[in-house]
Amino acid sequence: MNDKLKNHFETQTRRVDKALDRLIPPLSQRPFDIHKAMRYSVFAGGKRLRPVLVIAGAEVCGGSWKKVLPTACALELIHTYSLIHDDLPAMDNDDLRRGRPTSHKVFGEDMAILAGDALLTHAFFLVAENSKIPGVKSDSILRVISLLSQLAGTAGMIGGQVADVKSGAGRWKKYWKTQYGSKKQLLKFIHHNKTAALIQGSLLAGAILCQASEKQLKALNEFGKNLGLAFQVADDVLDRVGDKKKLGKNGSDVANQKLTYPLLFGLEQSRKMAGILVRRAHRALSPFGERAAILHLLADFVASRDH
Repeated sequence: MNDKLKNHFETQTRRVDKALDRLIPPLSQRPFDIHKAMRYSVFAGGKRLRPVLVIAGAEVCGGSWKKVLPTACALELIHTYSLIHDDLPAMDNDDLRRGRPTSHKVFGEDMAILAGDALLTHAFFLVAENSKIPGVKSDSILRVISLLSQLAGTAGMIGGQVADVKSGAGRWKKYWKTQYGSKKQLLKFIHHNKTAALIQGSLLAGAILCQASEKQLKALNEFGKNLGLAFQVADDVLDRVGDKKKLGKNGSDVANQKLTYPLLFGLEQSRKMAGILVRRAHRALSPFGERAAILHLLADFVASRDH
């Protein structure tokens, strides 16, 4: 990772982690079990990509991280809830997440499900709490709640997860025929909705809270779509060639017979496709000029990361 980008991530991550510790119910609050489970997954590590993008969306439109911090934390809670549920035996049945036992392995399936539910619910409480920040308009809060409700629901992340589950264990070989027209369209639907939608939503949420123009929102939406797809294509490649210790997991898409870019297009072509998506992401940032420097660095990092 570029030193400038690394320093930026470290600074913003410290801010986000400090706020998360303050905004998530403490271990001393009853019922103790659920708050312990929530905190276990939230503070298990991770890049904090989505909250960093919320802040970046604000700053590139002339706003400040101080205006969007509760919503930045909300995006991390939505993301973490999705990971807890993804890992469940009924879904991906993973034992490791970020190098640690998954939530259901530590707390049981019942508490893992409830921890995910609690994080999702608390996320929207935090977006509402963002209205208490001076200078943030109530109509912007409503717009962000509406946006995130869609992008985290069946029109976004959940929709992608449904298609992913229905096409798992090799079922994609037949499933693509029912609704998607081609294997490529099914794969694009899964990746765009399961991953890219919430990345787009993170950027847009920060921008909306800072009164971005419609032109700015359109540019960030295009950037987020391409960044999110590039991130997932790179993730597919890493699953094939990456170091499992660095990735912090022990399963694989091949073993689970999942539909991925390397499976359809091969590793080399998948890498080229990620590069094309990154170039599109760069072009989308042209309206912002030098203010988008961090986002440009982030786009380059996505295509070259090793974990």
